Amino acid sequence: MEIEAARVCDAQAICDLVNHYAERGLMLHRSLESVYGCLREFFVAKEGDAILGCVALDVFWADLAEIRSLAVAETGKGKGVGRLLVEATIRDAGRLGVTKVFAMTYEQEFFQRLGFAEVLLKSLPEKVWRECLDWYDCGHRHETAMLIELADGQGE
Repeated sequence: MEIEAARVCDAQAICDLVNHYAERGLMLHRSLESVYGCLREFFVAKEGDAILGCVALDVFWADLAEIRSLAVAETGKGKGVGRLLVEATIRDAGRLGVTKVFAMTYEQEFFQRLGFAEVLLKSLPEKVWRECLDWYDCGHRHETAMLIELADGQGE
């Protein structure tokens, strides 16, 4: 299995994988256009030509980035795909000079095992919690905000 930066040929598979979980109310839908628009933010886990998972790192501010659209295909479950993808985003955040990375998730234990800690939603920028309130107003339950602070050199 290889973790690599997404390429244009991966966009449809990323879109399909994310929307597979979005249809179950577990993440937000992404249009193919939006995937192309932020393709440089995505990493994919590949085994041959098959995409086993994807994740995006969205830089919010000078010191803060968000892990988004973390999705693992059924064929990738139990292989450490999610962990490898999150680790790739942390390395990328460190390379960019970001010192804090957060995720909005229903999978708190997964992120805790990777060194993230639960934080109050209101401790994040207003843009983040406004999106969460909109999501909640549409009938979805609240995700948990998880944050990791990167040590100097972490990610390099």
